[in-house]
Amino acid sequence: MSWETVVGLEIHAHLKTRTKMFCRCETGFGEPPNTRTCPVCLAHPGTLPVPNRRAVEWTVKLGLALGCDIPARAVFHRKNYFYPDLPKGYQISQYDEPLCVDGRFVVPGEERDLEIGIVRAHLEEDAAKTVHVAGAGGRIVGATRSLVDFNRGGTPLVEIVTQPDLRSAEEARRFLQLLRQTIVELGISDAEMEKGTLRCDANVSVRLPGEDYRTRWELKNMNSFSFIARGIDAAVRAQIALHEAGEEVVQETYDYDADADTLTPHRSKEEAEDYRYFPEPDLVPVEPARELVERLRAELPELPWARIGRHAGELGMADAWALVMTEREASYDGLVEADVEPRAAFNFAMNQSIPPNADLRELARVVKEPDLTRAGIERAVAASANPGFTADEFLAEKSVSDTAELEPLIERILAANPGQVEAYRGGKEGLLGFFVGQAMKETGGKANPKVLNELIREKLKA
Repeated sequence: MSWETVVGLEIHAHLKTRTKMFCRCETGFGEPPNTRTCPVCLAHPGTLPVPNRRAVEWTVKLGLALGCDIPARAVFHRKNYFYPDLPKGYQISQYDEPLCVDGRFVVPGEERDLEIGIVRAHLEEDAAKTVHVAGAGGRIVGATRSLVDFNRGGTPLVEIVTQPDLRSAEEARRFLQLLRQTIVELGISDAEMEKGTLRCDANVSVRLPGEDYRTRWELKNMNSFSFIARGIDAAVRAQIALHEAGEEVVQETYDYDADADTLTPHRSKEEAEDYRYFPEPDLVPVEPARELVERLRAELPELPWARIGRHAGELGMADAWALVMTEREASYDGLVEADVEPRAAFNFAMNQSIPPNADLRELARVVKEPDLTRAGIERAVAASANPGFTADEFLAEKSVSDTAELEPLIERILAANPGQVEAYRGGKEGLLGFFVGQAMKETGGKANPKVLNELIREKLKA
């Protein structure tokens, strides 16, 4: 049967404010356990929360970048559940009146762009961190005891909830990569999965074409984009097997073990009513001023998805993605502005470690000179951030492109390596790099690689 994958994501990102959401404890990563705490975030009796204004503004800014509407009123709620990492016995979160609603996020693609619906982006406090001692991979399974570090408790956390619009693990991975890039570029979060400042849960189900949604599983504790994709694929395989065997798929929460590529049931999946939400009585509603919303909207930069679409016309979609998802885009833009052809600018920016404060207009002269030696180019790049840098001293370092000079050298190298010549002619064309490397070594790196490749291919075909 032709099963369709259905995925919705819940993404949590720590906001990198100086202080926590409802108290003035400083935030931070890697501090000694339980050293960033106070009576408020430890829920001592009689303490009251005070909202972090910057966290509210940054959440609104993110919502605007996600194409969300910003309602005139948002309300903090108590989400009630008991767990050792939640000292109050509830989490201050948002429920039916969040800060940001009804967004659309575009993921550019080769054949078509994906538009992923954003249900909401809301602001809450993070729980503390539970450390499971002696458990495999830090998990509760097999642990001898569990400890709680309250440093993280109370950190501002924005949760983004998508519509179930993703139809494959690969779509989910690309969406998450682009979303992370957007969050980082807004300057509101480091969004590092290995540090836990970006976390993602995946709601996964399958259905037959034309069907309504079937029962879903929620996958938790996945700490990389590739693991999330693999976890989704594992859940899809398992659910299809259950459906085709005529067995019931029960709504549950699962942990994904990337090493074993297995899913382990964690607990039954809660619904909203299980949390007994009610408005937080110690906080008044948040009413973002329209002037604030418009100011934040005006501060938005050109977003990554839009830049990918713009660069795709020059470079193709795959290279446009690669460019935007690295730190090389500014160098590329500077070289193009200095009249370097886009493809040449892309190749140079992606293959050279250009300093962030390089004189790109002068460096463009180096890029546009086709006959420079590799060593000369690398020296020019290294010097490009120096005061008074000029390309003139490097432009004289021309590579050897004279075929009359290179042909005897190539013939000597081929004659000295008959075994490799025979292997190349037998189909091992990767050996071309060996012959080019030998020629570059013989010329001290001064031979033109493009000319070398063409000449060596011709000689090997003869």
